[in-house]
Amino acid sequence: MTSFVEVARREKLQELMRRGVAPFAYRFIRSGTARAALDGFRDGDETAHRLAGRLVALRGHGKTTFAHLADQSGKIQLYFKRDHLGADLYEVVKLLDLGDFVGVEGPLFRTKTGELTVRVDRFTVLAKALRPLPLGKEDESGVLHGELSDPELRYRQRYADLAVHPEVRELFRLRARVVSALRKFFDDRGYLEVETPVLQPLYGGAAATPFTTHHGALDATFYLRIADELYLKRCIVGGLEKVYEIGHDFRNEGLSRFHNPEFTMAEWYEAYADYHDMAALTEELLAGLVPELFGTSTLERHGATLSFARPFARADFYTLVRELAGVDLKRAGEAELHAALQRQHAESADVLSGGKLIDEVFKSYVEPTLVQPTFVFDYPIALSPLAKPKRDDPAKVERWELFVLGRELANAFSELNDPDEQRRRFEQQARLRAAGDTEAHQLDEDFLRALEYGMPPAGGVGLGIDRLLMILADRTNIRDVIPFPMLRPE
Repeated sequence: MTSFVEVARREKLQELMRRGVAPFAYRFIRSGTARAALDGFRDGDETAHRLAGRLVALRGHGKTTFAHLADQSGKIQLYFKRDHLGADLYEVVKLLDLGDFVGVEGPLFRTKTGELTVRVDRFTVLAKALRPLPLGKEDESGVLHGELSDPELRYRQRYADLAVHPEVRELFRLRARVVSALRKFFDDRGYLEVETPVLQPLYGGAAATPFTTHHGALDATFYLRIADELYLKRCIVGGLEKVYEIGHDFRNEGLSRFHNPEFTMAEWYEAYADYHDMAALTEELLAGLVPELFGTSTLERHGATLSFARPFARADFYTLVRELAGVDLKRAGEAELHAALQRQHAESADVLSGGKLIDEVFKSYVEPTLVQPTFVFDYPIALSPLAKPKRDDPAKVERWELFVLGRELANAFSELNDPDEQRRRFEQQARLRAAGDTEAHQLDEDFLRALEYGMPPAGGVGLGIDRLLMILADRTNIRDVIPFPMLRPE
Protein backbone atom coordinates (compact mmCIF):
# COMPACT_ATOMS: atom_id res chain seq x y z
CA MET A 1 0.00 0.00 0.00
CA THR A 2 1.44 3.36 -1.03
CA SER A 3 1.65 5.88 1.79
CA PHE A 4 0.55 9.51 1.63
CA VAL A 5 4.22 10.55 1.83
CA GLU A 6 5.14 8.39 -1.16
CA VAL A 7 2.23 9.83 -3.15
CA ALA A 8 3.45 13.35 -2.37
CA ARG A 9 6.97 12.48 -3.50
CA ARG A 10 5.71 11.07 -6.78
CA GLU A 11 3.74 14.27 -7.33
CA LYS A 12 6.97 16.22 -6.86
CA LEU A 13 8.65 13.87 -9.34
CA GLN A 14 5.98 14.69 -11.92
CA GLU A 15 6.36 18.41 -11.24
CA LEU A 16 10.14 18.20 -11.73
CA MET A 17 9.66 16.55 -15.10
CA ARG A 18 6.98 19.10 -16.05
CA ARG A 19 9.53 21.83 -15.36
CA GLY A 20 12.09 20.09 -17.54
CA VAL A 21 14.27 19.00 -14.61
CA ALA A 22 15.69 15.50 -15.10
CA PRO A 23 15.09 13.69 -11.77
CA PHE A 24 17.69 10.95 -12.35
CA ALA A 25 21.03 12.27 -13.61
CA TYR A 26 23.79 10.40 -15.42
CA ARG A 27 26.81 11.88 -13.67
CA PHE A 28 28.17 14.77 -11.64
CA ILE A 29 31.80 15.84 -11.46
CA ARG A 30 32.82 16.58 -7.87
CA SER A 31 35.74 18.74 -6.82
CA GLY A 32 36.13 16.73 -3.63
CA THR A 33 34.33 15.54 -0.52
CA ALA A 34 32.46 17.46 2.15
CA ARG A 35 35.22 16.74 4.67
CA ALA A 36 37.95 17.96 2.33
CA ALA A 37 36.04 21.18 1.66
CA LEU A 38 35.63 21.87 5.38
CA ASP A 39 39.22 21.01 6.25
CA GLY A 40 40.64 23.14 3.45
CA PHE A 41 38.67 26.30 4.21
CA ARG A 42 40.46 29.48 5.23
CA ASP A 43 38.72 32.78 6.04
CA GLY A 44 38.38 34.89 2.90
CA ASP A 45 38.54 31.82 0.64
CA GLU A 46 36.00 32.17 -2.22
CA THR A 47 36.85 28.84 -3.92
CA ALA A 48 33.76 27.28 -5.47
CA HIS A 49 33.30 23.64 -4.47
CA ARG A 50 31.33 21.01 -6.38
CA LEU A 51 29.90 18.55 -3.87
CA ALA A 52 27.36 15.76 -4.15
CA GLY A 53 25.48 13.58 -1.70
CA ARG A 54 22.20 12.80 0.00
CA LEU A 55 20.05 15.42 1.73
CA VAL A 56 19.77 14.42 5.38
CA ALA A 57 18.26 17.66 6.73
CA LEU A 58 16.02 20.23 5.04
CA ARG A 59 14.58 23.38 6.62
CA GLY A 60 12.69 25.94 4.53
CA HIS A 61 12.22 29.50 5.79
CA GLY A 62 10.27 31.40 3.15
CA LYS A 63 12.85 32.75 0.73
CA THR A 64 15.75 30.76 2.22
CA THR A 65 16.35 27.06 2.80
CA PHE A 66 19.04 25.36 4.86
CA ALA A 67 19.96 21.74 4.31
CA HIS A 68 22.63 19.22 5.20
CA LEU A 69 24.28 17.17 2.50
CA ALA A 70 25.99 13.89 3.45
CA ASP A 71 28.61 11.95 1.51
CA GLN A 72 30.94 9.17 2.64
CA SER A 73 33.21 11.67 4.39
CA GLY A 74 30.58 13.40 6.52
CA LYS A 75 28.04 16.21 6.40
CA ILE A 76 28.10 19.83 5.28
CA GLN A 77 25.45 22.55 5.52
CA LEU A 78 23.91 24.06 2.39
CA TYR A 79 22.29 27.49 2.00
CA PHE A 80 19.77 28.12 -0.77
CA LYS A 81 18.53 31.71 -1.22
CA ARG A 82 15.72 32.70 -3.58
CA ASP A 83 17.21 36.12 -4.41
CA HIS A 84 20.50 34.44 -5.29
CA LEU A 85 19.20 31.46 -7.28
CA GLY A 86 16.28 33.17 -8.98
CA ALA A 87 12.58 32.45 -8.55
CA ASP A 88 12.37 29.54 -11.01
CA LEU A 89 15.32 27.61 -9.61
CA TYR A 90 14.21 28.25 -6.05
CA GLU A 91 10.87 26.64 -6.87
CA VAL A 92 12.87 23.49 -7.67
CA VAL A 93 14.37 23.65 -4.17
CA LYS A 94 10.81 23.34 -2.83
CA LEU A 95 10.47 20.05 -4.71
CA LEU A 96 13.40 18.48 -2.86
CA ASP A 97 12.90 15.93 -0.07
CA LEU A 98 15.01 14.25 2.58
CA GLY A 99 16.91 11.41 0.94
CA ASP A 100 17.26 13.06 -2.46
CA PHE A 101 20.71 13.09 -4.02
CA VAL A 102 21.85 16.49 -5.27
CA GLY A 103 24.96 18.08 -6.65
CA VAL A 104 25.75 21.64 -5.56
CA GLU A 105 28.28 24.28 -6.51
CA GLY A 106 29.34 27.33 -4.53
CA PRO A 107 31.84 28.83 -2.06
CA LEU A 108 31.95 28.32 1.69
CA PHE A 109 31.09 30.97 4.25
CA ARG A 110 30.47 31.10 7.98
CA THR A 111 26.94 31.61 9.25
CA LYS A 112 26.14 33.79 12.26
CA THR A 113 26.47 30.66 14.42
CA GLY A 114 29.91 29.97 12.96
CA GLU A 115 28.98 26.89 10.92
CA LEU A 116 30.80 26.49 7.62
CA THR A 117 28.17 26.39 4.87
CA VAL A 118 28.02 26.14 1.09
CA ARG A 119 26.31 29.14 -0.49
CA VAL A 120 24.65 27.32 -3.35
CA ASP A 121 25.10 29.16 -6.67
CA ARG A 122 23.64 26.30 -8.71
CA PHE A 123 22.52 22.74 -8.07
CA THR A 124 21.51 19.59 -9.91
CA VAL A 125 18.97 16.97 -8.93
CA LEU A 126 20.85 13.66 -9.16
CA ALA A 127 18.26 11.15 -7.89
CA LYS A 128 14.77 11.73 -6.53
CA ALA A 129 14.05 9.50 -3.50
CA LEU A 130 10.52 8.16 -3.94
CA ARG A 131 10.44 6.52 -0.51
CA PRO A 132 11.46 8.29 2.72
CA LEU A 133 14.32 6.73 4.65
CA PRO A 134 13.14 5.12 7.92
CA LEU A 135 15.09 7.49 10.12
CA GLY A 136 13.21 6.83 13.36
CA LYS A 137 13.43 9.10 16.39
CA GLU A 138 15.53 9.04 19.54
CA ASP A 139 13.89 9.48 22.93
CA GLU A 140 15.43 11.49 25.76
CA SER A 141 17.63 8.55 26.76
CA GLY A 142 19.03 8.17 23.24
CA VAL A 143 17.08 4.99 22.40
CA LEU A 144 15.98 4.82 18.77
CA HIS A 145 12.31 4.22 18.11
CA GLY A 146 10.66 3.77 14.75
CA GLU A 147 10.76 1.52 11.72
CA LEU A 148 14.53 0.94 11.56
CA SER A 149 14.99 0.09 15.22
CA ASP A 150 13.84 -3.48 14.42
CA PRO A 151 17.02 -5.59 13.95
CA GLU A 152 15.50 -7.96 11.40
CA LEU A 153 14.27 -5.07 9.27
CA ARG A 154 17.77 -3.58 9.41
CA TYR A 155 19.24 -6.86 8.11
CA ARG A 156 16.52 -7.21 5.47
CA GLN A 157 16.86 -3.62 4.24
CA ARG A 158 20.61 -3.24 4.72
CA TYR A 159 20.67 -0.48 2.10
CA ALA A 160 18.43 1.64 4.36
CA ASP A 161 20.39 0.61 7.45
CA LEU A 162 23.61 1.80 5.80
CA ALA A 163 22.01 5.05 4.67
CA VAL A 164 20.61 5.86 8.11
CA HIS A 165 23.36 4.63 10.45
CA PRO A 166 26.91 5.95 9.94
CA GLU A 167 28.23 3.42 12.49
CA VAL A 168 27.07 0.57 10.24
CA ARG A 169 29.00 2.04 7.33
CA GLU A 170 32.05 2.21 9.59
CA LEU A 171 31.60 -1.45 10.55
CA PHE A 172 31.79 -2.57 6.94
CA ARG A 173 34.74 -0.29 6.31
CA LEU A 174 36.39 -2.13 9.21
CA ARG A 175 35.53 -5.43 7.55
CA ALA A 176 37.18 -4.29 4.32
CA ARG A 177 40.29 -3.21 6.24
CA VAL A 178 40.51 -6.60 7.93
CA VAL A 179 40.30 -8.50 4.64
CA SER A 180 42.84 -6.16 3.05
CA ALA A 181 45.21 -6.62 6.01
CA LEU A 182 44.92 -10.41 5.77
CA ARG A 183 45.82 -10.33 2.08
CA LYS A 184 48.81 -8.10 2.74
CA PHE A 185 49.99 -10.34 5.59
CA PHE A 186 50.05 -13.44 3.39
CA ASP A 187 51.30 -11.69 0.27
CA ASP A 188 54.22 -10.26 2.26
CA ARG A 189 55.17 -13.78 3.39
CA GLY A 190 55.26 -15.29 -0.06
CA TYR A 191 51.81 -16.88 -0.10
CA LEU A 192 49.94 -17.08 -3.39
CA GLU A 193 46.25 -16.23 -3.47
CA VAL A 194 44.35 -18.85 -5.48
CA GLU A 195 40.70 -19.40 -6.37
CA THR A 196 39.13 -22.80 -5.96
CA PRO A 197 35.73 -24.00 -7.24
CA VAL A 198 32.57 -22.94 -5.46
CA LEU A 199 30.56 -25.51 -7.42
CA GLN A 200 32.04 -28.94 -6.73
CA PRO A 201 31.15 -32.47 -7.90
CA LEU A 202 32.01 -33.70 -4.39
CA TYR A 203 32.09 -31.62 -1.24
CA GLY A 204 34.58 -32.06 1.59
CA GLY A 205 36.96 -30.46 4.05
CA ALA A 206 34.46 -30.25 6.91
CA ALA A 207 31.63 -32.12 8.62
CA ALA A 208 28.58 -30.35 7.24
CA THR A 209 25.50 -30.75 5.04
CA PRO A 210 25.87 -29.04 1.64
CA PHE A 211 23.57 -27.06 -0.60
CA THR A 212 22.81 -29.10 -3.71
CA THR A 213 22.21 -27.85 -7.23
CA HIS A 214 21.87 -29.31 -10.73
CA HIS A 215 24.00 -28.46 -13.76
CA GLY A 216 21.70 -28.61 -16.76
CA ALA A 217 24.25 -28.93 -19.56
CA LEU A 218 26.17 -31.70 -17.77
CA ASP A 219 23.01 -33.26 -16.30
CA ALA A 220 24.92 -33.68 -13.05
CA THR A 221 24.52 -32.85 -9.37
CA PHE A 222 26.91 -30.28 -7.92
CA TYR A 223 27.38 -28.89 -4.43
CA LEU A 224 28.24 -25.46 -3.07
CA ARG A 225 31.54 -25.89 -1.27
CA ILE A 226 31.52 -26.32 2.49
CA ALA A 227 35.28 -25.63 2.77
CA ASP A 228 38.25 -24.73 0.54
CA GLU A 229 40.58 -27.31 2.05
CA LEU A 230 40.75 -30.22 -0.40
CA TYR A 231 41.34 -28.04 -3.46
CA LEU A 232 43.95 -25.91 -1.70
CA LYS A 233 45.82 -29.10 -0.76
CA ARG A 234 45.65 -30.15 -4.41
CA CYS A 235 47.60 -26.93 -5.08
CA ILE A 236 50.23 -28.03 -2.56
CA VAL A 237 50.50 -31.34 -4.44
CA GLY A 238 51.05 -29.38 -7.64
CA GLY A 239 54.01 -27.42 -6.28
CA LEU A 240 52.37 -24.19 -5.09
CA GLU A 241 54.04 -24.37 -1.71
CA LYS A 242 52.24 -21.54 0.12
CA VAL A 243 48.63 -20.78 -0.87
CA TYR A 244 45.65 -18.99 0.62
CA GLU A 245 42.07 -18.16 -0.31
CA ILE A 246 39.55 -15.70 1.16
CA GLY A 247 36.12 -16.67 -0.04
CA HIS A 248 32.58 -17.77 0.68
CA ASP A 249 31.63 -21.22 1.93
CA PHE A 250 28.12 -22.58 2.30
CA ARG A 251 26.64 -25.01 4.81
CA ASN A 252 23.03 -26.12 4.80
CA GLU A 253 22.48 -25.60 8.50
CA GLY A 254 20.28 -23.63 10.84
CA LEU A 255 20.49 -19.92 11.57
CA SER A 256 21.79 -18.64 14.90
CA ARG A 257 23.69 -15.74 16.43
CA PHE A 258 26.90 -17.51 15.40
CA HIS A 259 25.86 -19.26 12.16
CA ASN A 260 24.93 -17.95 8.73
CA PRO A 261 24.61 -20.56 5.95
CA GLU A 262 26.80 -18.38 3.70
CA PHE A 263 29.97 -17.23 5.42
CA THR A 264 33.51 -16.05 4.67
CA MET A 265 36.63 -18.04 5.48
CA ALA A 266 40.33 -17.42 5.08
CA GLU A 267 42.24 -20.67 4.57
CA TRP A 268 45.98 -21.02 4.10
CA TYR A 269 48.34 -23.98 3.61
CA GLU A 270 52.11 -24.16 3.71
CA ALA A 271 54.33 -27.01 2.57
CA TYR A 272 56.98 -28.35 4.98
CA ALA A 273 55.18 -26.79 7.98
CA ASP A 274 53.19 -28.41 10.80
CA TYR A 275 50.49 -27.29 13.21
CA HIS A 276 53.02 -25.67 15.55
CA ASP A 277 54.24 -23.47 12.69
CA MET A 278 50.63 -22.61 11.86
CA ALA A 279 49.93 -21.62 15.48
CA ALA A 280 52.92 -19.27 15.46
CA LEU A 281 51.84 -17.75 12.14
CA THR A 282 48.22 -17.28 13.26
CA GLU A 283 49.38 -15.72 16.52
CA GLU A 284 51.63 -13.35 14.55
CA LEU A 285 48.72 -12.46 12.27
CA LEU A 286 46.25 -11.56 15.02
CA ALA A 287 48.81 -10.00 17.37
CA GLY A 288 49.74 -7.63 14.55
CA LEU A 289 46.26 -7.04 13.16
CA VAL A 290 44.60 -5.81 16.35
CA PRO A 291 47.14 -3.04 17.10
CA GLU A 292 47.15 -2.06 13.42
CA LEU A 293 43.40 -1.52 13.53
CA PHE A 294 42.96 -0.10 17.02
CA GLY A 295 46.38 1.08 18.18
CA THR A 296 46.40 -1.34 21.13
CA SER A 297 46.60 -5.07 21.82
CA THR A 298 43.89 -4.86 24.50
CA LEU A 299 40.22 -4.68 23.54
CA GLU A 300 37.10 -4.34 25.70
CA ARG A 301 34.71 -6.68 23.93
CA HIS A 302 31.46 -8.37 24.94
CA GLY A 303 32.04 -7.34 28.55
CA ALA A 304 35.56 -8.83 28.71
CA THR A 305 39.06 -7.37 28.51
CA LEU A 306 40.85 -9.31 25.77
CA SER A 307 44.60 -9.29 25.26
CA PHE A 308 45.96 -10.10 21.81
CA ALA A 309 49.56 -9.65 22.92
CA ARG A 310 51.85 -12.62 22.29
CA PRO A 311 52.04 -15.32 23.45
CA PHE A 312 48.46 -16.61 23.37
CA ALA A 313 47.47 -19.23 25.92
CA ARG A 314 47.92 -22.89 24.94
CA ALA A 315 45.98 -25.80 26.44
CA ASP A 316 45.46 -29.53 25.88
CA PHE A 317 42.07 -30.89 24.73
CA TYR A 318 42.13 -34.00 26.95
CA THR A 319 43.30 -32.08 30.03
CA LEU A 320 40.55 -29.47 29.66
CA VAL A 321 37.82 -32.10 29.35
CA ARG A 322 39.17 -33.99 32.38
CA GLU A 323 39.41 -30.87 34.53
CA LEU A 324 36.13 -29.21 33.52
CA ALA A 325 33.85 -32.12 32.66
CA GLY A 326 35.33 -34.70 35.01
CA VAL A 327 35.76 -37.14 32.11
CA ASP A 328 38.98 -38.97 31.20
CA LEU A 329 38.66 -39.41 27.44
CA LYS A 330 41.38 -42.08 27.42
CA ARG A 331 39.18 -44.38 29.45
CA ALA A 332 35.60 -43.11 29.31
CA GLY A 333 32.92 -44.94 27.35
CA GLU A 334 29.87 -43.41 25.72
CA ALA A 335 27.74 -43.98 28.83
CA GLU A 336 29.99 -41.69 30.86
CA LEU A 337 29.95 -39.06 28.12
CA HIS A 338 26.15 -39.22 27.93
CA ALA A 339 25.96 -38.80 31.70
CA ALA A 340 28.22 -35.73 31.51
CA LEU A 341 25.92 -34.13 28.93
CA GLN A 342 22.85 -34.95 30.97
CA ARG A 343 24.41 -33.08 33.90
CA GLN A 344 24.53 -30.06 31.58
CA HIS A 345 20.93 -30.68 30.47
CA ALA A 346 22.10 -30.83 26.85
CA GLU A 347 19.17 -31.40 24.49
CA SER A 348 21.16 -33.80 22.30
CA ALA A 349 22.57 -35.86 25.18
CA ASP A 350 20.80 -39.09 24.27
CA VAL A 351 21.17 -39.16 20.48
CA LEU A 352 24.87 -38.48 19.86
CA SER A 353 27.62 -41.05 19.54
CA GLY A 354 31.30 -41.34 18.60
CA GLY A 355 33.18 -38.17 17.77
CA LYS A 356 30.09 -35.96 17.88
CA LEU A 357 29.47 -37.04 21.46
CA ILE A 358 32.99 -36.06 22.47
CA ASP A 359 32.66 -32.77 20.61
CA GLU A 360 29.41 -31.94 22.41
CA VAL A 361 30.99 -32.58 25.81
CA PHE A 362 33.81 -30.21 24.88
CA LYS A 363 31.37 -27.56 23.66
CA SER A 364 29.22 -27.83 26.78
CA TYR A 365 31.95 -27.77 29.41
CA VAL A 366 35.08 -26.23 27.94
CA GLU A 367 34.27 -23.70 25.23
CA PRO A 368 32.44 -21.21 27.52
CA THR A 369 35.58 -20.94 29.70
CA LEU A 370 37.93 -19.99 26.83
CA VAL A 371 37.56 -16.21 26.89
CA GLN A 372 41.12 -15.04 26.19
CA PRO A 373 42.72 -16.07 22.86
CA THR A 374 43.57 -19.72 23.52
CA PHE A 375 44.96 -22.50 21.31
CA VAL A 376 43.55 -25.92 22.26
CA PHE A 377 45.86 -28.68 21.00
CA ASP A 378 45.67 -32.40 20.16
CA TYR A 379 42.14 -33.57 19.41
CA PRO A 380 40.79 -37.14 19.39
CA ILE A 381 41.29 -38.82 16.02
CA ALA A 382 37.51 -39.41 15.76
CA LEU A 383 37.00 -35.65 15.35
CA SER A 384 39.60 -35.05 12.64
CA PRO A 385 39.62 -37.26 9.52
CA LEU A 386 42.00 -34.92 7.64
CA ALA A 387 44.76 -34.46 10.26
CA LYS A 388 47.97 -36.42 10.85
CA PRO A 389 48.22 -38.67 13.93
CA LYS A 390 50.04 -37.11 16.86
CA ARG A 391 53.69 -38.15 16.79
CA ASP A 392 53.73 -39.75 20.25
CA ASP A 393 50.05 -40.76 20.58
CA PRO A 394 48.20 -42.23 17.56
CA ALA A 395 44.83 -41.95 19.37
CA LYS A 396 45.14 -38.18 18.90
CA VAL A 397 45.75 -35.94 15.89
CA GLU A 398 47.89 -32.86 15.44
CA ARG A 399 45.11 -30.33 15.41
CA TRP A 400 44.41 -27.13 17.26
CA GLU A 401 41.50 -24.76 17.44
CA LEU A 402 41.77 -21.12 18.48
CA PHE A 403 39.05 -19.86 20.82
CA VAL A 404 38.16 -16.31 21.80
CA LEU A 405 35.18 -15.34 23.95
CA GLY A 406 34.08 -18.96 24.15
CA ARG A 407 33.81 -19.48 20.40
CA GLU A 408 35.98 -21.20 17.83
CA LEU A 409 37.77 -18.67 15.63
CA ALA A 410 40.26 -20.83 13.71
CA ASN A 411 41.06 -24.50 13.10
CA ALA A 412 44.38 -26.02 12.01
CA PHE A 413 46.03 -29.38 11.24
CA SER A 414 49.29 -30.98 10.49
CA GLU A 415 47.78 -32.15 7.22
CA LEU A 416 47.41 -35.86 6.56
CA ASN A 417 49.52 -36.72 3.49
CA ASP A 418 49.52 -40.53 3.64
CA PRO A 419 47.04 -41.57 0.90
CA ASP A 420 46.44 -45.04 2.35
CA GLU A 421 45.69 -43.68 5.80
CA GLN A 422 43.48 -41.02 4.24
CA ARG A 423 41.56 -43.75 2.39
CA ARG A 424 41.04 -45.64 5.65
CA ARG A 425 39.73 -42.46 7.29
CA PHE A 426 37.38 -41.78 4.36
CA GLU A 427 36.11 -45.36 4.48
CA GLN A 428 35.40 -44.97 8.18
CA GLN A 429 33.48 -41.77 7.38
CA ALA A 430 31.57 -43.67 4.69
CA ARG A 431 30.43 -46.17 7.29
CA LEU A 432 29.19 -43.32 9.46
CA ARG A 433 27.27 -41.92 6.46
CA ALA A 434 25.71 -45.32 5.85
CA ALA A 435 24.64 -45.36 9.49
CA GLY A 436 22.82 -42.07 9.05
CA ASP A 437 25.42 -39.33 9.71
CA THR A 438 24.69 -36.96 6.82
CA GLU A 439 27.58 -34.66 7.82
CA ALA A 440 30.29 -37.33 7.55
CA HIS A 441 32.95 -36.88 4.86
CA GLN A 442 32.52 -38.40 1.42
CA LEU A 443 35.14 -40.65 -0.15
CA ASP A 444 36.87 -38.41 -2.69
CA GLU A 445 38.79 -40.60 -5.15
CA ASP A 446 40.25 -37.65 -7.01
CA PHE A 447 41.70 -36.19 -3.81
CA LEU A 448 43.17 -39.58 -2.93
CA ARG A 449 44.71 -39.76 -6.41
CA ALA A 450 46.26 -36.33 -5.80
CA LEU A 451 47.79 -37.56 -2.54
CA GLU A 452 49.14 -40.63 -4.32
CA TYR A 453 51.17 -38.33 -6.56
CA GLY A 454 52.79 -37.13 -3.33
CA MET A 455 52.00 -34.20 -1.04
CA PRO A 456 54.80 -32.81 1.11
CA PRO A 457 54.20 -32.37 4.83
CA ALA A 458 52.06 -29.29 5.29
CA GLY A 459 50.20 -27.23 7.84
CA GLY A 460 46.84 -25.62 7.15
CA VAL A 461 44.51 -23.15 8.88
CA GLY A 462 40.92 -22.01 8.43
CA LEU A 463 39.92 -18.68 10.03
CA GLY A 464 36.32 -17.45 10.20
CA ILE A 465 36.25 -13.85 8.96
CA ASP A 466 32.71 -13.19 10.19
CA ARG A 467 33.43 -14.43 13.71
CA LEU A 468 36.65 -12.40 13.79
CA LEU A 469 34.61 -9.32 12.86
CA MET A 470 32.12 -10.07 15.63
CA ILE A 471 34.99 -9.77 18.10
CA LEU A 472 36.69 -6.78 16.53
CA ALA A 473 33.43 -4.82 16.05
CA ASP A 474 32.03 -5.90 19.45
CA ARG A 475 28.90 -7.49 17.98
CA THR A 476 27.05 -10.47 19.40
CA ASN A 477 25.15 -11.50 16.25
CA ILE A 478 26.86 -12.70 13.09
CA ARG A 479 24.20 -10.96 11.00
CA ASP A 480 25.54 -7.61 12.20
CA VAL A 481 28.86 -8.14 10.39
CA ILE A 482 27.56 -9.67 7.14
CA PRO A 483 26.34 -7.04 4.66
CA PHE A 484 23.40 -9.12 3.46
CA PRO A 485 22.78 -12.05 5.82
CA MET A 486 20.42 -14.90 5.05
CA LEU A 487 16.86 -14.40 6.35
CA ARG A 488 13.59 -16.22 6.05
CA PRO A 489 11.69 -15.06 2.95
CA GLU A 490 9.27 -12.20 3.60
